[in-house]
Amino acid sequence: MSEGQWWFCLKHMRVEPDEGCPNKDRMGPYASEQEAAGALQRAADRNKAWDEADEDDD
Repeated sequence: MSEGQWWFCLKHMRVEPDEGCPNKDRMGPYASEQEAAGALQRAADRNKAWDEADEDDD
């Protein structure tokens, strides 16, 4: 496994190493390529949990 930071590029919808698109177009950094690959699913899961928490507050 490669050392360094990994990012998920929202422009190209792929995992990138440190050398890649500008950070404004990426999610991260992540410690591994696998973590970066799961960035969108993790964000979706968190958004769903936050939405459900907001509904509970109503």
